[in-house]
Amino acid sequence: MTDRLQRNRRDDRERVVVTGVGMVSALGLDANTSWQQMVAGCSGTRLIEVREVKGLECASAAVVDWQPGDHMDRRDARKTSRATQFAWKAAREALGQADLDPGDVEAGRLGIEIGDAFGGWDLIEDQTRVLYSKGFRRINPVLSLAALISGTPTFIGMRLGVTGIANSPVAACATGVGAVGEAARRILYGEADVMLAGGSDGYVTPMTVSMFGRLGAMSFEVDNPAAACAPFAGNRTGMVIGEGAGVLVLEGFAHARARGARILAEFGGYSLRLDPSDFANPDPEGRVPSRVMADAIADSGLHPVDIDWVVAHGTATKANDTMETRAIHSALGEHAPDCPVTGLKGMLGHAMGGAGAHSIVAAVKAMHDGHIPPTINYREPDPKCDLDYVPNQARPHAVDAALVNGFGMGGQSASLVLLRHNG
Repeated sequence: MTDRLQRNRRDDRERVVVTGVGMVSALGLDANTSWQQMVAGCSGTRLIEVREVKGLECASAAVVDWQPGDHMDRRDARKTSRATQFAWKAAREALGQADLDPGDVEAGRLGIEIGDAFGGWDLIEDQTRVLYSKGFRRINPVLSLAALISGTPTFIGMRLGVTGIANSPVAACATGVGAVGEAARRILYGEADVMLAGGSDGYVTPMTVSMFGRLGAMSFEVDNPAAACAPFAGNRTGMVIGEGAGVLVLEGFAHARARGARILAEFGGYSLRLDPSDFANPDPEGRVPSRVMADAIADSGLHPVDIDWVVAHGTATKANDTMETRAIHSALGEHAPDCPVTGLKGMLGHAMGGAGAHSIVAAVKAMHDGHIPPTINYREPDPKCDLDYVPNQARPHAVDAALVNGFGMGGQSASLVLLRHNG
């Protein structure tokens, strides 16, 4: 462990480590494929048809190429939303990498903290059309269970035989970061030895495309979908909605060491706060986001200069990217211009509940790969966004400490510090 990270080292009983990761995204159906595509600077955005919406016949979105029957029992597929299906796939990948059989964990000591912002929105919208076109007798009889936001951790828990914590935190776009942070705290507080933690969403529907379009937050670039989302760039025109999941296996260090697990990374610190300035628009100065970044760094025992990489929220909207830039300046101080920042949403789209979890998985991968992925579609700078955004091409870069941001609509703001594990 490097000297600058040594001060973070807690008593072994109070340390939380990452032993497995899983990911589903528009770039791939597993963490390795998604990561390789990120490093290559690939875009998962494509043109989708929205024929049923007058005046909005097509849009750009980062949609997962998904056949649920390839990844789960077909009867389970009928009972679950896309968010749950993605999370189930990612959870099993994470458990496989961790080489962990849930049955080997002491009863009641394995928990789940997986959130989704939109839950079963896809099912509700589809079944609403069925209701009004075919009548109530054609409605999926398990809709009331499948559409619940809590359906994701409970489905996974039932399939794994979990009798410990099963919770689905919701913090809009900050959901994924918040879920991992809260899961780590449950281990620190002694409530669990192992947690499956992360976020998921599968919400690309005619209604969501329409409502984000009406909000003025979405890019309407359809001629070149791959270039539709350009975080922090002067040419940015708005976000692209996406979907997917990221799930991590978190363990108490003593538990992981006792079973001989390979440790991928270590939890450093975390903070979650509310920006009460406006429901839809962030405080332009980013005072609360700056505070959560500073709090997460302090919670990790580090100093701002110790942060090697910021995985930004970076939605590619004018207001968010300018605010986040100012917040990073405030939180990192003199170190801010020297610290690389990546906005992943140009490649992954905005997976809402899954977005922060995608970012945390990327941070784990970067610590082992020796590269950081780029912010793609960066064609011209914005004078108000003046940091090092790793434009367009991946960069060799050692990451010992990463700061991951998730800033939600409605003001919920979360940041998490992840550390390289060196023993």
